[in-house]
Amino acid sequence: MSTSSEANEVTLFNDMTIQINRYFGIFIFFIGTIGNIFNILVLSKKELRSNPCAWLFLMSSITSISTFISGLTTRILSGWQLDYSTTNQFLCKLRGLVAFGSLNATFWLIALATIDRWLSSSMLTSRRQKSTLKNAQRGTILIISLSIVLYIQMLVCYEANLINAPTKCYSKSSACLLLNNLSLALMSVLFPLLIMILFGLMTISNIRQSHLRIHHQPTNASGQPTNTTGQQNRRKKIDRQLLIMLFFQITVFLILSLPLPIDRFYLTFTSNNSITILEASIDNFIYNLALLAIYLANGIPFYIYTICGGSIFRKALLSVFTRFRRMIFRQ
Repeated sequence: MSTSSEANEVTLFNDMTIQINRYFGIFIFFIGTIGNIFNILVLSKKELRSNPCAWLFLMSSITSISTFISGLTTRILSGWQLDYSTTNQFLCKLRGLVAFGSLNATFWLIALATIDRWLSSSMLTSRRQKSTLKNAQRGTILIISLSIVLYIQMLVCYEANLINAPTKCYSKSSACLLLNNLSLALMSVLFPLLIMILFGLMTISNIRQSHLRIHHQPTNASGQPTNTTGQQNRRKKIDRQLLIMLFFQITVFLILSLPLPIDRFYLTFTSNNSITILEASIDNFIYNLALLAIYLANGIPFYIYTICGGSIFRKALLSVFTRFRRMIFRQ
């Protein structure tokens, strides 16, 4: 390949990286921020926030917004050379800590929601009793605390004004880059995804066993199990719809999130190989695309909940719109 041809391809990939961060980033930020705000408004309603799974969805929406503000906005601004974290040491380190810590917390909160659904669907009373709002709140505090501890290394490893790096605010050494790559790929994405899949399958097994048990329960004259009440039926309906929402969210997370750990593992295992400028620009383009896919996964849960959440979520959403309309017309 001629030098001029390679230079043109390098310019092309660098330009594509800038464009996807600008315009695809704006799109994700717009739909993600609006969606997560509506999630917070809907899931904050009394009938939902008292459910431990809904509480974890609520907390994951809050951490997703934190991820967008700290991580996605800087990627968008970098397309116009307006990202001040690339030149300010404090902002660079703080951005890394908050962005990656929030991303880690979001994934683990969804993983914890999967564990909660497994507990709540268990045939064992001792397990079902552990699916409580108090335990969900404790889990939230633990996850956020551990996320901060995991990425506290950003305060040391991330540095602004770097030259030979994909961005000016980046890991300052190969050791820091290895630590960051493994933390992101394993702890923030791959491990929580594995937990989602494992406990999701175990929950399906619990549901099948529960259906067999219900099938053999004595029924009353109307054909309903004799030990159910209207309030219990409503709780079960909410649990069932939350479970459907969770399964669809796990599927989307799996599809959109796997490219990033694959890319980080590839970079880690080939870090000692010498690469050309063109290969570096291609790697940078793929990394940015995979990272934007992660942000997209964090931005579309509201639309998943609206489509798959059944009447419970949609009624709560409608009441939010009704309240806004009343507020507007009163003014």
